[in-house]
Amino acid sequence: MLLDGTNLADIPLTERLRSLLLDWREDWVAFLRHDVPKIVLVIAGAVVLIRIVRVLTRGMTALHVRRIPPGFRAQQIQTLAAVINSIGTFVILLVATLQILPLLGLNPGPVLASAGIAGLAIGFGAQALVKDFINGFFVLLEDQYNIGDTVRLAGVKGRVENMTLRRTELRDDDGTVHIIPNSQVQIVSNMTRDWAQVALHVSVAYSEATDKIIGLLKQVGDDIRHDAAYEPDIVTDVEVPGLERVAGGEADYLVLVKTKPNRQYAVSREFRRRIKEIFEKNNVQAGLPARVYVKEVTPDSKPQST
Repeated sequence: MLLDGTNLADIPLTERLRSLLLDWREDWVAFLRHDVPKIVLVIAGAVVLIRIVRVLTRGMTALHVRRIPPGFRAQQIQTLAAVINSIGTFVILLVATLQILPLLGLNPGPVLASAGIAGLAIGFGAQALVKDFINGFFVLLEDQYNIGDTVRLAGVKGRVENMTLRRTELRDDDGTVHIIPNSQVQIVSNMTRDWAQVALHVSVAYSEATDKIIGLLKQVGDDIRHDAAYEPDIVTDVEVPGLERVAGGEADYLVLVKTKPNRQYAVSREFRRRIKEIFEKNNVQAGLPARVYVKEVTPDSKPQST
């Protein structure tokens, strides 16, 4: 029964369908005229804001070294930019979704309440995930390591290729990628923080004069320190503390070289090559490995060794 007293069964089916279609048409016209422009505006605003966030984060990573604020490093800026980009994009999409739902006739209140209850239940069952985010936040806040650093985490050594609040990706020398949850990061060994050091132990025969060997090593250090190809990689003068160990008919001398991060390997290889050349030119006898002499034992003799 309709409001005017007409029985619904007395109205022909075609009239009822026509009336229903007219109602749908009016609803769609109203939706297209009033709600769709608002939805398009919200989506366009979200896209523009996401683009702005990406432009700003790209600008952060493109900062020149001299424009970086004191106390920051290029890797730290790059890491912060990546995290800000991901968090900013998530927040913008969340706000845009909450703005669009009422325009579609959906009440976001029950959705948010359900999400809160589900989040609470998931939180109790996913404590490791929560710990990942908390630990990742403190890694970033305390600047323990950044993208581009060479670190040792959870027993794995490699170069940090990517990091988020939940995980860290390392690539080792073999090219293998290791994905480590941040909750597993207990001890951080950062091998590229500010500078790296090469400790060379040079072994020569015991009979070689100490002053001669120290002078040759200092000469090699001065040469490589002022070589145009390696001077940018060495941050301080090469140190030769002197005699480190005497044992087994040989003497070890210690050489210390401070280099820029990740440049210690190339510098150490060049240093060894030059040491070999200067020792050959000056007839320096290299240290010999310990020798063990075994004398044949007969029934009438006792075992002897030297």
